[in-house]
Amino acid sequence: MLEKLKEEVYAANQRLVASGLVVLTWGNASGFDPDSGLMVIKPSGVDYGSMTVDDMVVVDLDGNVVEGRLRPSSDTPTHLELYRCFEGVKGVVHTHSVEATAWAQAYQEIPCYGTTHADTFRGPVPLTRILTKEEVASAYELNTGRAIVERFRGLEPLATPGVLVAGHAPFTWGKSAADAVDHAIALEAIAKMARLTEEVSPITPAAELPAYVADKHYQRKHGRNAYYGQENGRV
Repeated sequence: MLEKLKEEVYAANQRLVASGLVVLTWGNASGFDPDSGLMVIKPSGVDYGSMTVDDMVVVDLDGNVVEGRLRPSSDTPTHLELYRCFEGVKGVVHTHSVEATAWAQAYQEIPCYGTTHADTFRGPVPLTRILTKEEVASAYELNTGRAIVERFRGLEPLATPGVLVAGHAPFTWGKSAADAVDHAIALEAIAKMARLTEEVSPITPAAELPAYVADKHYQRKHGRNAYYGQENGRV
């Protein structure tokens, strides 16, 4: 069942480790098949080095295991909430990558200081509110997803493909699991650049990139008349 998607999700999870975004078992990637309404996700707490494609777990949008011998990631309810609410999203990634997590732990969104940021994220990287005691006690992972969706009211998820969960860590997403990993890699680099930018300018606050420059960089890669890269992905 969903063998191609399992391969893609397995590869995405392994790439998180190879990219240095995940240590131990601190992270997960998933992929969503809108035709079947099923998600493939990493199993909970399984070491990446011993994990195989056959360990991937298939669940439905209600969180029921459809196929797999292992328990799905404990973050499954968060992933599912994003798939239910964010149209066009087919891949979700969660990491505790150091630089992005530092911003989340500092309760700070990441300002758009330069064009590198603007190439991937339209506007600042948003920060959620902190969950209430009741939300943590009742359905922690589901309410994490709900807090992300709440923060994105008025925003386009595919234009701003990531978020910092306050006090926790980042989630990113995209049109595929591989796309979500790309955005996780970009977010970590952007987080580091933003921190260094503020360190370079400790007295006078760093200036955010003018909106017209930021919009130009985003549109040239993602807009209707985008011209970055090759037609049809050709090299």
